[in-house]
Amino acid sequence: MSKNIFPEKDRFLSRSDKETLLKQKGLVVWFTGLSGAGKSTLALALERNLHKQGLLTQILDGDKIRNGLNKNLGFTAEDRNENIRRIAEVGKLFSDCGLITISAFISPTHAIRSMAREIIGDDNFFEIYVSTPIEVCEQRDPKGLYQLAHNGIIKDFTGVSAPYEPPQDADLIIDTSKLSVKESTKLITDTILPKVKILIT
Repeated sequence: MSKNIFPEKDRFLSRSDKETLLKQKGLVVWFTGLSGAGKSTLALALERNLHKQGLLTQILDGDKIRNGLNKNLGFTAEDRNENIRRIAEVGKLFSDCGLITISAFISPTHAIRSMAREIIGDDNFFEIYVSTPIEVCEQRDPKGLYQLAHNGIIKDFTGVSAPYEPPQDADLIIDTSKLSVKESTKLITDTILPKVKILIT
């Protein structure tokens, strides 16, 4: 019997093997910003744009994650930290497969975003700060969360009773009170495409 229980033919396929197959490079696009800033709207629009370019994507959406992978987590500081840690680990797995992963989470502190960047890897992490002013976010308030927070029904709500620490080194900053969804998405797409497209010779 061979002593080599992991012969060469059984080695794991490399990331480059998978990226070559998909003709794209893996990347995690990480949207951060207040509730109502436009993160999910831009994430969905970006996915459509990249899909039209023939690129394979996956959105990590808060509701889906909370109802599946992280359904055992609450909203304590520890659970919120673990929520982001798990999302980052999934993003890393996807990017290692050559997928473009689009994550849209408030991720309110420098520490929590630094953790995500460290897990995923700096070269594979593209941070977009959706810097829409809180006044605009509160006017939109699509789920009525700000009103509930102001009424004291939701505790520790980011931007009202809990702080949001704006990124100091975001790769791109978008203010959806100044740019339309179409303008914002074009800017993001034009910035991301050179990072993910593999030129076919």
